[in-house]
This record gives sequence, C-alpha cells and structure tokens, in this order.
Amino acid sequence: MEPFTKITAVAVPIDQPNVDTDQIIPARFLGSPRPDQVKGFFRDVRLDPNGQPKEGVTLNNPVYAGAKIIVANNNFACGSSRESAVTVMYDNGYRAFIAPSFGDIFFNNCFQNGVVPVRLPAERAARLRALLHASPGAQVSVDLAAQTVTSPDGEIDRFEIDSFRKDCLLKGLDEVSLTLGYEADIARFEQRQKGELSWL
Repeated sequence: MEPFTKITAVAVPIDQPNVDTDQIIPARFLGSPRPDQVKGFFRDVRLDPNGQPKEGVTLNNPVYAGAKIIVANNNFACGSSRESAVTVMYDNGYRAFIAPSFGDIFFNNCFQNGVVPVRLPAERAARLRALLHASPGAQVSVDLAAQTVTSPDGEIDRFEIDSFRKDCLLKGLDEVSLTLGYEADIARFEQRQKGELSWL
C-alpha cells in the first residue's frame, strides 16, 4: 500500500448528500476484475444510457481531470458494503475524501486502501465546496502528519484521526502487511508452542 503523507491537488466538490456506494460504482461492475471496474466510477451519474457525458455534472468538467480529492456532503458513500467503492475511486486517482460524515463501512475500508477520509464540520465542508465552485480547478492540501486541510483561500482546518490508523497510513501498512511485519515473532511463537504443546 502506498504511504500517505501529504497531497496538494485539484479537489472536486460534490454537493449531493447521501451519495451511496451504488452511485460510486453500480453493482453490475462488481463482478469484473478490478482493472475493468475503473470505468464504473460514478458511471450512471456521469453518463447517459448511451454512454455520453451528461451536461451539468461536476465530475464531467475537464478542469477536474487529474483531481485527487473529493469534498462531499453529509453521509458520503453510505449504503451497501462494497470495498470497490473505495478502490474504484483510488484507481481513478483519488487519495482523500473530505465530508462531514461517511458511511461506516466505506470509512473503515479507506484505511485498508491508503486513502484518507477527513471529517470536517458541515459548515466548513460547505464553505470549502463553495470555494471550489467559485474557482473550478482550485487545489486543496491534506496533510496527514499535521492533520490539517488547507483550503484554496489559505484557511486551515484541523481534523481528528485515530492515531493507530494514522500511523499505518503514514507507513503504507494495511492489516495484512502490519501482521507480516511480525512474521519472525509469529514463527518463534509457533515453534515454542509446538515444543510445549506437542499434543495439539
């Protein structure tokens, strides 16, 4: 997993509250290999049934090409459990999400995939989205080490994050790689247990 320290990048504002995981990646894409799921990213939000871009959809604006941050509204990525809701956005270049609240399962899945979910008060998230709408293509900074978000106007907001999860993100460790870091200790334990409890 790629470590996360700090990014400064174009941010996309999404004003709709309660964006669910089926909007982020429709269920029909879930049976595909991960590389093929990339095209499912907000597919039905962005494109009409003929595959043509819908007018007036923020995500279709060329100024957001290469964006790495989404600034969303309440309860972002709620709904059914699917890790692909995180991975499809990661594979489309996104590394941080800022919102007043997130779907619980999505929030937890972010940490397993090197993505930072930042909770900010609703009024601050709304202010940030307003700035991004006023200056499409503006950049936002997310500094995990300092636990800060810097908006396009230079204002800084601090966010809270679990210290263990923060450390894992900074080091690029998911639960599997963290466990493998103790491989020698595990081997010693198993060897000792084999000798002391040979009847098992």
